[in-house]
Amino acid sequence: MSLFITFEGGEGCGKSFQSKALYRQLLKEGILALLTHEPGGTALGENISRWLKWRSEVRLSSVGELLLFSASRNQLVNEVINPALAKGEIVVCDRFYDSTMAYQGYGRGLDLDMIKQLNEISTDGLKPSLTILLDIPAAEGLARKKAGRQDRFEKEELAFHEQVRQGYLQLARGEPKRFLIIDALLPKSKVAGIIWDKVKRLTKK
Repeated sequence: MSLFITFEGGEGCGKSFQSKALYRQLLKEGILALLTHEPGGTALGENISRWLKWRSEVRLSSVGELLLFSASRNQLVNEVINPALAKGEIVVCDRFYDSTMAYQGYGRGLDLDMIKQLNEISTDGLKPSLTILLDIPAAEGLARKKAGRQDRFEKEELAFHEQVRQGYLQLARGEPKRFLIIDALLPKSKVAGIIWDKVKRLTKK
């Protein structure tokens, strides 16, 4: 049974940890699974990711940023995600198109309808079976990230990240059947347990 599960949330919410934890649990249960991420996940995507996140000398426009994310996503869908789903695997993805809605739409202020249309094109109409939103206050999430090297998005002002958070919550309210909102301030083991309980039910349908 193929499922497409995405993880979303602001900086410092624990997406990477929890997506890896779910992937390991699926393998432990003998379930075919694939773990990937955005931006990246392919050779082209990783190159785009470096430009988007780490090339601080490059002054990207908001639309240019949007188009680069979309190019990376289209390559990932066609090269990695769709082939795995066709084989009946469960695909776990750290970020997908909701990140673009939250960051470039609500955060940067780009037109949401335009982004929706571009998302539809870049994904070939692919939609997640389940989206896990790890919700965390923006200030708390950024505090968690201060210890390490910060990328271009993590360096944005607090107000930007607060808009991103509210954008995510608005998206989740619009599609309550697809989204599972979890308080990211809960202990990691508790969060992982909530996620596994939900995914386990989906695998048995």
